[in-house]
Amino acid sequence: MVLIQILIATFVISLIAFVGILTFVLKKELLNKALLVLVALSAGALMGGAFLHLLPEAIARKGADLTVFLFLLLGFSIFFVLEQFLNWRHQHTTTPKVKPFSYLILVSDGVHNFIDGLVIAASFVTSFPLGVTTTLAVALHEIPQELGDFAVLVYGGLRLRRAMFFNFLSALTAILGGIFGYLASSVTQTSVVYLLPFAAGNFIYIAAADLIPEIKHHISLRRSAIHFVTFLIGIAIMLAVKFIH
Repeated sequence: MVLIQILIATFVISLIAFVGILTFVLKKELLNKALLVLVALSAGALMGGAFLHLLPEAIARKGADLTVFLFLLLGFSIFFVLEQFLNWRHQHTTTPKVKPFSYLILVSDGVHNFIDGLVIAASFVTSFPLGVTTTLAVALHEIPQELGDFAVLVYGGLRLRRAMFFNFLSALTAILGGIFGYLASSVTQTSVVYLLPFAAGNFIYIAAADLIPEIKHHISLRRSAIHFVTFLIGIAIMLAVKFIH
């Protein structure tokens, strides 16, 4: 019974990836204008997720241990190396141009969704009410982030339908995390401690090294102000979810 509850909850979370379908109803001109705003929102949500959710949770479980920050740096460094490889591959291929950070956002989102699945599983194993509360908190966290991530994928060069498909595949790792968390609940508590700062490092790298530089390309004072305010809104959403949770 608990496994069924976990599967339903994680599947619902995975379906949030389709929130990007809202962009299909927008005219192309309006969509192009909205993309960078959503990129700014995603950057804020990623920073907020890293510093307000993932790191505090890891420290709460492990304490201010050096290992937490080593895994943070490991997550950051691995994505740095991975992007360098993707850049090299990008320069030596004749396939249509897709910016490397599009692949990074998919990998990072997959890791993050897997962790969400682990957390949801642990919550349902503890009690049904806690599982429902945790699922709602994760959903509130995922909606703005998935919308922002989808915008990043499209801005990075993926066509709308391909972005939707790959974003959903990345979201399905929540179900894998839920199953793994149920089958190995004792191991899960230990592994999450290291996955949390690792994912935080992923988030920080993508936001700081890729997304923020993209929105800084536009030097119009008005657009810069809009992007900065949207970035702060992304952080504020993550902060609000923290208090709700």
